[in-house]
Amino acid sequence: MEGPELLQLWVLAALALGGSQATVPDHHVLPDLRLSAETGAIFVHELEQELFLEAFPGSEDDDAPVTFRAHLWDHPDLPRWLRFAQRDPGQPGFLYGCPLAPELGTHSVQVLAYNRHTFATVSQRLLISVTPAPGGDAPFQAEFLVGNRNVEELLPEAAREMFLQASAGVWERGDLHIINVTSALDRGGRVPLPIEGRREGVYVQVGSHSPFSPCLASAVSPQSRSRCQRGQRPLASCYDTFAPHFSIRWCNLTLLQVWPSPTTPGPLWGSGVLEDGGSFEPPTEVVPRELLPGFLVTLLVPLAVAALLCLLLGHLMCCRREGVEKRDLQTSDIQLVHHSSIHGDTRELRLMAGSRDVPRPLSTLPMFNVRTGQRINPMPSPRDGARVPLLPQ
Repeated sequence: MEGPELLQLWVLAALALGGSQATVPDHHVLPDLRLSAETGAIFVHELEQELFLEAFPGSEDDDAPVTFRAHLWDHPDLPRWLRFAQRDPGQPGFLYGCPLAPELGTHSVQVLAYNRHTFATVSQRLLISVTPAPGGDAPFQAEFLVGNRNVEELLPEAAREMFLQASAGVWERGDLHIINVTSALDRGGRVPLPIEGRREGVYVQVGSHSPFSPCLASAVSPQSRSRCQRGQRPLASCYDTFAPHFSIRWCNLTLLQVWPSPTTPGPLWGSGVLEDGGSFEPPTEVVPRELLPGFLVTLLVPLAVAALLCLLLGHLMCCRREGVEKRDLQTSDIQLVHHSSIHGDTRELRLMAGSRDVPRPLSTLPMFNVRTGQRINPMPSPRDGARVPLLPQ
C-alpha cells in the first residue's frame, strides 16, 4: 500500500473517531539551508521562531511556543563538535560549536520545529560546510569564565561583538576572534539556585595571533595564583574593562599557547562511485584453510599438560611419602628416648591421678545445701529420689 493511501486511511479513521473536532497534525518541509563554518572559530546558527511560525500550515497564533530538535540526517545525535541549546519553548534555539581539522567536510543536520498549540511540525535540513581557516589556528588563546551569563545569552552576534570589544581592551590587540563558547555545566559546574540574578556561567575562549598583554600575563602569575588561593583578587589592572556587562572570574583565567604541529597527509577519499566505463574487480578466491591441525593443537596440548600435572601430583602424594619408620630411622636415638620418656611419664601421672581416693569439695557436688551442709545422691533410686526434701522440715 502506498504512503498517500495510508495517510488517507488514517485521516478517515481520525474523522470517524472524533467527528468534526478531530484534527490531524500537519508537517511541512522548508528548503535546504547551506551554511559555512571555519576550523578554530565559533559557529553559531540561530533558529528563529518567526521563520518556522510562518511555515506552520494553518497557524494563526504568532506567539505559539515552538520546541526545536536537531540531529544528524538519518542519525539520532549531533556531530561531536556541535551542540544545541534552547532555554524554553518561548525562546529561539541555537546550534553552536567549534569544528576542528577532523571535522572538515559537509555535515547534514535536520532541524525539527514542533508547534505546542497545533501539534504541527516543520523540518529543515542544514548543510554545514566546514573549511580550514585561512590564517590557521590562533597560537595565543585565553579562556574567560563569565559568571553572570548563560550560554544562550552569549550566542547572539551582538553579545559576541560586545565581548570581543571588551577583550580587545584587555588584550590591547584588534585581531581577536571567539574560538568557542561552552556552558559551565558542561565543565562540571553546578546548577544555580532559582534565585534572581543567578546564572550558570559561560567559558569563552578567545584567540589571537598577537602575544598576551601584560595585564593578562600578570593575572596568571604565581603571585596572582597565590592571592586566589587566599580568596583575594589576582594582580591585574584591567578589571573594569568588562564591567558592567560581563562579570569575569579572574581566578579561573587560563592562557594557552598552541603551536601548529606537523600533520601527515591522510588518505584521499573518493566519491564512492565508479567512473564511467570502470569495471568492478572482486577479490580473488580465498584458498581453503586446513583447520584440523589447529584444532588438534588446541585440544591435545591442554590435555597433555593436565595429564603431566596429574602424574606429578600422584607421584608426590603416593611415592614420596616418608612414613613413621623412615622418620624414626632418620631421627637420633637420644631424641627418640627423650620423646618416649615424656610419653611414659605422662601416662604414669594419669594413672596415679586416677587411683587417688580424695573426696571432692562440697561446693563442687550437686544438690549441696550451703546452709546445712546436707547433700544427697545426684542419682537417687526410685524409692527416695524425688520425694526427699532438700531443706529440713
